Amino acid sequence: MALTLYGIKTCDSCRKARKALPDAQFHDLRETPLDSATIARFLHAFGDALVNKSSTTWRGLSEHDRQRPAADLLADHPTLMKRPVIDTGDTLLLGWKPDVQAALGV
Repeated sequence: MALTLYGIKTCDSCRKARKALPDAQFHDLRETPLDSATIARFLHAFGDALVNKSSTTWRGLSEHDRQRPAADLLADHPTLMKRPVIDTGDTLLLGWKPDVQAALGV
């Protein structure tokens, strides 16, 4: 199974996922932001759950910016994305909680 992890190198959840899935390809959102098609695909799968509203980035946004469409926010602020997003090829998974780990057999 070819896995792709989307996240940030300094994110603790991403570090744990990368350690547990050493063969997964890693896509660093800071180095290579997502294109609009990928953002749309992730939003279709997860909806508003994709935007991490407890993040430092979110808290730093003005109230006006918070009202912008999620796709625009994620394009402008890649670190707003809840992480990691794991693409198994068949399914998209969000986060690194026990349910995601179980789905991956980790």
